[in-house]
Amino acid sequence: MSDDKIIENPAAERPERAPGSARPHPKRRHLVIGAIAAPLALGAAGLSLAQSGQTVAPTPVDPTAISVLAPSGAIAARGEVAEIFGNKFVIQDSTGRALVETGRQGEDGGLVTKGETVTVQGRFEKGFLHATLITRADGKQVVLGRPGGPPAGSADWAKDKLGLGPKPDLPALTAAVEKAGYSDIRVTGRGPRHLEVAAKAADGGERLLHVDFDGRIRERPLL
Repeated sequence: MSDDKIIENPAAERPERAPGSARPHPKRRHLVIGAIAAPLALGAAGLSLAQSGQTVAPTPVDPTAISVLAPSGAIAARGEVAEIFGNKFVIQDSTGRALVETGRQGEDGGLVTKGETVTVQGRFEKGFLHATLITRADGKQVVLGRPGGPPAGSADWAKDKLGLGPKPDLPALTAAVEKAGYSDIRVTGRGPRHLEVAAKAADGGERLLHVDFDGRIRERPLL
């Protein structure tokens, strides 16, 4: 027999209510407590939502000379800021110049200062270096673009921020991409259930890959 104590009829042990006295409303009391606790719980969740997302940092890329920049999903260049035009600026090194595009975050022209040396990492296509990461002269890094993952406010976003969403296994996914014949693998971001990856194909050409968390790989159009 189990040693657990079992109360066969808890109601029999309750004190009898005096005639004419008001009946307590335990359910209503619980509702009141719940109404007070709910915003407190949501506040705690809010802190968690701000801290627990499965973010994926871009793979660091060593800078290359500006003169040899080529179409790529993840490439970097280092140079001096020569000109600033709103959300665009020009960097130059001893080999040439490159036009950097920073999107909405750089519309006030305040991301960099003319004359400072910066390293810009991002996507290079059609003559533009579309920045996703700027490292300033003092070492401060500025991340540009959307953080990735599920759309903000969606159910998947809430699960992701609470640590309940799918978690990418970077080593396993990298191994899957290598097994598929790619090299020089650089993670550029993530979507709801996939990674965005730049890599070299067997022919040496640059490819953009959509790598699902289950290991399926889709090749996107060439740059």
